[in-house]
Amino acid sequence: MNIIITISITAFIVLYAGLFKANKALLPLTVVGLLTALGFTFCAWNGNAVHFGMMQTDNFALAFSGICIIGTLLIFLLTQNYFHAKSDNIAEYYTLILFALAGMIMMVSYKNMAMLFVGLEIMSVSLYILAGIRKKDFASNEASLKYFLMGAFSTGFLLFGITLIYGATGSFDLDKIQAYLVNSQAISPIFYPGVILMMIGLSFKVGAAPFHFWTPDVYEGAPSLITTFMSTVVKTAGFAAFLRLFAGALAPLHDFWVAPLMVIVCLTLFIGNVTALFQKNFKRMLAYSSISHAGYLLFSLIVLTKNSENNVLVYAAAYTFASIIAFAVLILVKQKTGSDSFESFNGLAKRNPLIALCLTVAMLSLAGIPLTAGFIGKYLMFLNVMTEYKTLLVAFAILNALVGFYYYFRVIVAMWFKDGTETELSAPVQYKVVLLVSVAITLVLGIYPAIILNLI
Repeated sequence: MNIIITISITAFIVLYAGLFKANKALLPLTVVGLLTALGFTFCAWNGNAVHFGMMQTDNFALAFSGICIIGTLLIFLLTQNYFHAKSDNIAEYYTLILFALAGMIMMVSYKNMAMLFVGLEIMSVSLYILAGIRKKDFASNEASLKYFLMGAFSTGFLLFGITLIYGATGSFDLDKIQAYLVNSQAISPIFYPGVILMMIGLSFKVGAAPFHFWTPDVYEGAPSLITTFMSTVVKTAGFAAFLRLFAGALAPLHDFWVAPLMVIVCLTLFIGNVTALFQKNFKRMLAYSSISHAGYLLFSLIVLTKNSENNVLVYAAAYTFASIIAFAVLILVKQKTGSDSFESFNGLAKRNPLIALCLTVAMLSLAGIPLTAGFIGKYLMFLNVMTEYKTLLVAFAILNALVGFYYYFRVIVAMWFKDGTETELSAPVQYKVVLLVSVAITLVLGIYPAIILNLI
């Protein structure tokens, strides 16, 4: 609870600082607030699970909260001169991102489905505004409208599912729902469609196929820094919420919902990877790439073991920090060239070897090459499913991962083996800090994943 209070207070302080035109103080205030929230996360670690009515603080919530806070902190460090070029009222950006983060902390900490809905909507409404915050940009307006319409549509599915589950169990509490499934001799017929509707609603939120249609257009039209936030921290929180519900309260009904989930996983992997092959735009490729990674993250729910939560944590961390690197480099390249096509990365290694090296590590991690965190994440997901002899599904996922090699290595080839402009590409100090920290985390987790492998 202290984490949410700290982030919310920071958001209000930043908002009022913006009203008094103290723009130079916005980033320091935000960083101090997030570091304080991160400090509360560490202080509560390994304590007894604390219940705050409809929320609980346990190692699961703290681990995912930590990733969300660190990811958001790194993204804020990329804001130097970025928001200033977009608007004179930059406090709005900071405040909305912080409110979205507060909603995400609710999503990873809920123990009552009502609180899941509240957290999800706090996050979603903030993101609807952020996606279309450039009012004079048609692409940004289109992204916001599509995101809002599809988000409202998915919320309807989620609420209808919650209603049916409540009608069957008489409670929104996850522990009582699980107890109902364990102790009831005959489960109410309305419970089953409720589970499917909630799966559909949450699949919309995390961008899983066939509920992914909003993802490419919204990611492309939103400001790049907002896309970075949506693709990393938001996705991590969404999967934590998905996992807490289905691997916890609905685990006794696993045999029922695993079949539709496997269909979603296969569609997500195939559509995400194959469509990414044909993209000529790096940002749009990352959007379809994020769809494919949603499929890998859902692998953790196909076979529920005591390691499922830790596997998602490792994969989410690997994907988050690799994607932050990719989007940070994209922002720098687009500011210099005015384009986010693959050709704009030609010869990047000659213009700035450090940036090219960081992006290479990110692409290798997203592709799942050994010695990177992405490889460990995929290995854990596949190993978890292999324990139940679902070898055909694992083979399908590996083939899709091989497809991903092509579009990730396409960027590496452009940077190191193609000729581009001779104009030097420089990076501000904050960008270098973000890139180096993210690369260090990616490599450390790839070499020694035990650091976070048993945190939950």
